[in-house]
Amino acid sequence: MNKEQLHKYISQSTGNEKNICQIYAIKDNETVYDDCWRGFKTDDAANVNSVTKGIMALLAGIALDRECIKNVDQKVMDFFPDYSVKRGEKTIYDVTIRHLITMTAPYKGKSEPWKKVCTSDDWTLTILDYLGGRNGITGEFRYATLGIQILAGIIERATGEKCIDFANKNLFEPLGLPDRVIHGGSSKEDQFDFIMNKNPRKYEWYSDPQGNVTAGWGLCMSAKDMAVVGTLVLNDGQYNGKSIVSEGYIKEMITPHLKLGERFGFMNYGYLWYKPFDDKEVYAAIGDSGNIIYVNKEQNVSVGMTGTFKPRIFDRVDFIEKKVLSMIV
Repeated sequence: MNKEQLHKYISQSTGNEKNICQIYAIKDNETVYDDCWRGFKTDDAANVNSVTKGIMALLAGIALDRECIKNVDQKVMDFFPDYSVKRGEKTIYDVTIRHLITMTAPYKGKSEPWKKVCTSDDWTLTILDYLGGRNGITGEFRYATLGIQILAGIIERATGEKCIDFANKNLFEPLGLPDRVIHGGSSKEDQFDFIMNKNPRKYEWYSDPQGNVTAGWGLCMSAKDMAVVGTLVLNDGQYNGKSIVSEGYIKEMITPHLKLGERFGFMNYGYLWYKPFDDKEVYAAIGDSGNIIYVNKEQNVSVGMTGTFKPRIFDRVDFIEKKVLSMIV
């Protein structure tokens, strides 16, 4: 399949590919593929959903490199000395940053408290109310989008900067990418529109009423943005000869720390990044609707893909390997 055939294939798709907006690929530090669909242009942005978590992992690494955070085993409560822990709660004192970024942090309740958190005035403090619980720390993988909100609070308190300012100054600007702005507005109707609207978005980041970014979702990026971030991972934290994130942290971030179950395709999990295969040097930050940063160290390729809202799309790694790599490798 050549580039023209792929464009037509996606344009005419009635299956999982019908929501693809952009694909951008970089190989050997050169752009090798750039195409768009559904009214999007290269420089348009989309809500990349949980790819946001992969960006948060990089920001945590930068904060660690600057020694704003001591190490990933530092306790979460070190950063919230003014937080009033609920009576009888003990587990929360043992939760570390490592637990957050490997999704092994414990939470009260069987499901994420979306309504409670997303209608509150301060989403970070509200999700802290659910951290911990009677079962203690079990090491069990528990995917928690809202829990990553705590990481944004840690970065802000550790660095003394708003998370979005820290990201712009230390990640987006050094990569030559546009600054993000706070989305503003967080009503129920606005949240629904932000997730469901299929039009291109600004370079923005969703936020709570306090102007705190949503750390588990809500960052708006183009496929180009994501491919550039992918080259940062590909090159062990270097970009244009400059170190943005330390090589040591990047290696820790993509090293498998957990083997996931069937629900997550038996992939390996690092620090908010996936390693889809046991035997390939392939890594990914994966979001709902098929948004993805795909990094292939063996082929020296980074691919970004965006998609409008379409639930339960889990085939983008396979799609890239079968449809995109065949054109550019």
